[in-house]
Amino acid sequence: MDDQPAGSTGQNVAGEVPDEEPQAVTDETTVHDDDVELERTIGLSGGLAIGVGTMIGAGIFVFPGLAAENAGLAATLSFAIGGVVALLVALPTSELATAMPRSGGGYYFISRGLGTGIGAIVGLGLWLGLVFASAFYLVGLGHYATAVLAEVGVSLGIDPVIAIGLVFGVALTALSIGGTENTAAIQNVVVGILLVVLTAFLSYGVLDALGVFGRSTTPETFFSQGYFPVLTTAALVFTSYLGFAQVATVAGEIKEPSRNLPLAMVGSVVIVTVFYVVTIFVATSAFGADRLGQFGETAMVEVARDLLGVPGAVAILVAGLLATFSSANASILSASRAVYALSRDALLPRRASEINLRYGTPHVALLAAGGPILVLVATGKVELLAEVASFLHLVMYALLCVTVIVLRRRDPAWYTPTYRTPGSPVLPAIGALASVALIVFMQLESILIGVAVMVVSYVWYRYYAADVSLRGDI
Repeated sequence: MDDQPAGSTGQNVAGEVPDEEPQAVTDETTVHDDDVELERTIGLSGGLAIGVGTMIGAGIFVFPGLAAENAGLAATLSFAIGGVVALLVALPTSELATAMPRSGGGYYFISRGLGTGIGAIVGLGLWLGLVFASAFYLVGLGHYATAVLAEVGVSLGIDPVIAIGLVFGVALTALSIGGTENTAAIQNVVVGILLVVLTAFLSYGVLDALGVFGRSTTPETFFSQGYFPVLTTAALVFTSYLGFAQVATVAGEIKEPSRNLPLAMVGSVVIVTVFYVVTIFVATSAFGADRLGQFGETAMVEVARDLLGVPGAVAILVAGLLATFSSANASILSASRAVYALSRDALLPRRASEINLRYGTPHVALLAAGGPILVLVATGKVELLAEVASFLHLVMYALLCVTVIVLRRRDPAWYTPTYRTPGSPVLPAIGALASVALIVFMQLESILIGVAVMVVSYVWYRYYAADVSLRGDI
């Protein structure tokens, strides 16, 4: 673990130079030459909680009705395809993470493998993409909290959605400043409860679909909408699989990274894929694809109400509340680590990478993430930005796969991953192509905004840090 990418040179317009690579990277800490330590406080369960907690929201609480309307029962195959594509990216990312277990994740890997310019585009895009996604999750949290109150007959007389999102945004940012272990502990508890609730509900739903309780189910033709909608629906629901890379973003704080990083990333993809496929099966068995599609984004609440009455609807609403909470929690943490890594590389002002000596967390970076998130939450209009976040992530995923191929070919002395992607370079190449292919099915407006973010990121790099070089083999 002591071999480091080397050769960072140059300075930004403020005269700041990139920090030296850590003097020591152990299973417990990352030690820098200024005696600053970024402690590794997140274990395997915490890594899985970040990945699962970020991903398990939209695939269960937003997409079932929309997916069933588009592809019928074959939407189960759409989710399975999405899981396979996610795995095609998770495996190369795991290799990079074990070779370079640093905070910053995809940005760090790409900047060391493909160069500073591309890295800057990815890093700034990752920061903004996670800010967009976090705001989306917090507004969703406000909607679910309001729906829970309405379901149990509590009326506040005002629409509290934005206020709830802002309160939780402030609370989660403050929690992260107070210590990564606090964030990880909350994440573990929330995701644990969420998985218990969903497992109980889906187990009952599967038994009901199989006729155990004597109810009839809605018969479905598997490819009732044809074959092509299966692929377009896979592109639609792939936004549900964007969370596994959040684990790599906090790689500098994962204990025993050579073991826990691959297990957390690959494991989280497998877990959520199973939940997604079972969810679609239960939902279509209860109502059939056509009726399920009529419910739209509230489909799973209606399925729960049909199976278990009002208590079932409330349980799923609470689960949706927990899911949006965990997604926002993980995304705020990851966004701050992207800022932290960019600052240490002199692509953002040095102050952003300051570590709070009391809590051992990058408090300025967390504020740089939390502040913009609160501004976006206050607008309440974040749906489009959520898809922009997906676009920026897909670009990063494609480049991560390319980075593995490039580093394998160049084979620098410092590149010694403890996990190697099977089937390289073919499997990473397929992962890159699959990521780019999914972008084609996105809204044109989202693509244009995403491209604009990338252009602005590159302009910032050229203005602020054009002389900085971060290639790992120089």
